[in-house]
Amino acid sequence: MNAGYVYAEILSKEAAGSTVLGHLVRVHTHSDGPTWQARIVAGEVLLDGSVAQSTTTLQAGQQLCWHKPPWIEPDVPLDVVVVFEDEHLLGVHKPAGLPTLPGSGYLDHTLLTIVRARTSSTASPVHRLDRGTSGLVLFAKHPDAARAIQRQWDGGTVAKVYRALVEGIVVDDDVVIDAPIGPLPDTVVLELFVASAAGKRARSVLRVVERRTTTTLVDVVIDTGRPHQIRIHTAVAGHPLVGDPVYGLGGTRRHGSRARPGDIGYHLHAHTLELVHPASHEPLKLTAPPPPLLTPR
Repeated sequence: MNAGYVYAEILSKEAAGSTVLGHLVRVHTHSDGPTWQARIVAGEVLLDGSVAQSTTTLQAGQQLCWHKPPWIEPDVPLDVVVVFEDEHLLGVHKPAGLPTLPGSGYLDHTLLTIVRARTSSTASPVHRLDRGTSGLVLFAKHPDAARAIQRQWDGGTVAKVYRALVEGIVVDDDVVIDAPIGPLPDTVVLELFVASAAGKRARSVLRVVERRTTTTLVDVVIDTGRPHQIRIHTAVAGHPLVGDPVYGLGGTRRHGSRARPGDIGYHLHAHTLELVHPASHEPLKLTAPPPPLLTPR
């Protein structure tokens, strides 16, 4: 059981004139009218620090807060390992199954919460990994470091290598995938990022590490950072990630799948990360050992 969470917003001019209930239903569509009404009656919604009433008319600049009561979060692995730390940066090894950021029912059981509780209360991730992906996540401890790293990320000078287990035998030692990725309407979620001619440019390179009986261990180097890029591009190449519940051949939703992008089961690991340290300006290479299944035999 966590301690609950307070969702706070300063009301804009667009909210002025609406009632408390009307605004919550219109803006926060994850819950319907009767659910918001029950929360207001329970005293969970505050307006400028006082218990709100459903019919109160809102004004711009007021603060509206929903005090979400404590809830039991799903169990996830919490064994985060620090691989590098100084006064500017923090590199950690995230286990597969642990979300990077709060959301979808996770609050305390997230990498961000764990890192801030154990190491630095000001640390913020400069990138993120999907919940099912293990490996390196880099945090900046202050805004100057974050800006310096972001400039390198935007400039394409950060080198990232992932390790993955894919279906089938990859014949060529090196495979270049240059296929755009973009969101399309989906039957399970509102939009799903997939291989799409209308999407943004995305490029990946697969390098064979080890061919096994029915699968191939590969390193993946990505030149761009589109959502779910490796999962989509390996599937575009004809070799979806082993255990991926969402993406199948062609880089679109597997036939009959009802899984969500955050569902786990695939085997993907952020192995190495190379960049220039924002303070010393020296090269910095971080490594997180892959799990046994992603280690050459």
